[in-house]
Amino acid sequence: MGKPLLTSMKFADLNLHDSLKESLEDNGYVYCTEIQEKALPDLLAGKDVTGQAQTGTGKTATFLLATLNHLMTVPVEEGKKGPYAIIMAPTRELAVQIHSDAEMLGRYTGLKYALLYGGASYGTQNEALDADPDVVIGTVGRILDYFKQKKLNLRNVEVFVLDEADRMFDLGFINDIRFLLRQMPKVEKRQNMLFSATFSQRILELAYEHMNDAKLIKVESEQVTGSRITQRLYHVASDEKIKLLFGLLKHEKAERSIVFVNTKRVADEVFESLNANGYKAAVLSGDIPQNRREKLLEEFKNGELSIMVATDVAARGLHIPDVSHVFNYDLPQDVEDYVHRIGRTARAGAEGTAITFACEEYVYSLMDIQDYIKEEIPVAVITEELLVTPEVEAPKRRDRRGRTPRNNRRTGDRNERDNRSARRTPRRRRSDDEKGEKGSDRNEEQKAPSPVAERAPENSAEKAPQKENAQPAAGAENANSGEEKSSAPKRRPRRNVRRPRRNSGNRSNRAPKADTPAPQGE
Repeated sequence: MGKPLLTSMKFADLNLHDSLKESLEDNGYVYCTEIQEKALPDLLAGKDVTGQAQTGTGKTATFLLATLNHLMTVPVEEGKKGPYAIIMAPTRELAVQIHSDAEMLGRYTGLKYALLYGGASYGTQNEALDADPDVVIGTVGRILDYFKQKKLNLRNVEVFVLDEADRMFDLGFINDIRFLLRQMPKVEKRQNMLFSATFSQRILELAYEHMNDAKLIKVESEQVTGSRITQRLYHVASDEKIKLLFGLLKHEKAERSIVFVNTKRVADEVFESLNANGYKAAVLSGDIPQNRREKLLEEFKNGELSIMVATDVAARGLHIPDVSHVFNYDLPQDVEDYVHRIGRTARAGAEGTAITFACEEYVYSLMDIQDYIKEEIPVAVITEELLVTPEVEAPKRRDRRGRTPRNNRRTGDRNERDNRSARRTPRRRRSDDEKGEKGSDRNEEQKAPSPVAERAPENSAEKAPQKENAQPAAGAENANSGEEKSSAPKRRPRRNVRRPRRNSGNRSNRAPKADTPAPQGE
């Protein structure tokens, strides 16, 4: 939560439980925001609400106050066991933020909370569930996981909250959400809240299907983006974006900034360049372990880090106070991502600056973004002073496992094929020579028996009487058909002299050895 701004309605005038009013007073929250002013009276009366509001307007406090007030004022039937409230969020970061705000607002309520999200060990989360929590806050996947393990009971849920519903659709969670809703009490027996920054027909259909005559509340200005956000656009070449970023960081005097990029590779490059030049920066992307991610966010909130380079994993739901600047280093390809990115600044009545780079690679989405926000982003001129070359060049990243760079991969493969062909050439030539030699000497081979044929009668004279060397000659020819022609004595292949490991079948059905003449038929 931030410092709400602000209507004339006071929290003290609402029908809130005394424990909630006390925690609000301790944290300096006196006046409601617009979404709180419009939604809280209906929610505190037990009605279902579908709310639309921009990020940073106090949505989280709205549904948390309504949820906690319900649990504090509605008695629990005997024999029932929690959790009594389920709050679902699309991302781990948002779930962690909601849990933190719930602990702050519910400090004096005595309620217990469980935080469930993927990417973390089950140990701590198992302990939280074993403690019989009143409120479960988590991501859809982990909540579903615990339900299927029969460690999470949904039969006694009295309050259900779905935050960032539009993001749930984007991430493909909606079928899992519908499944979990069917495991809860009927719609009439629970209070339902759905909040989203944007609305669509599918969200309204979800509200109609799983909510009880929900009241639709919209809080939006004529601008989709916040009016307290100063937007600016620079048309810049891709190879000059890092120079422009350094120049703006120098001239803007940004105290706490988020630099948004489209790919992890670019995030690493920007971070390494900033880090090499003395900026206290970190990377927040999808492959960062959860414990490390939480530590980075805490350091960023505390001011230990001044710049966070992030992919869109951090674009929604995170409340980081006092972010002065947002840099769209890469122009987002999703129009809604632009709104959510710049919504990380100017939160809860504060002012902020959103600066966007439009390069030749991503400029094609600019018109769609401006159509969506219903305004043109002011274009600024790039001066020489704004193009600052980093003093220290970031170390170049080496490809993992010695991979050939993509641009050279085809050439490398061709060279490798040529080398393999060169290595195989002598053997192939020898094979061709053998074929020619075999054709020219075929008649001589038939006249003169091979050394194997000559030795065969001697080695097997005691085993079986033979006619003239008709069969041994054939066996010898087969034995030597794969051998190379040379003046050296011929060696029998090992597979022809090895004995079988097991004796199976009748002795008369066994195949004759290769170096032993086959017995003639009677």
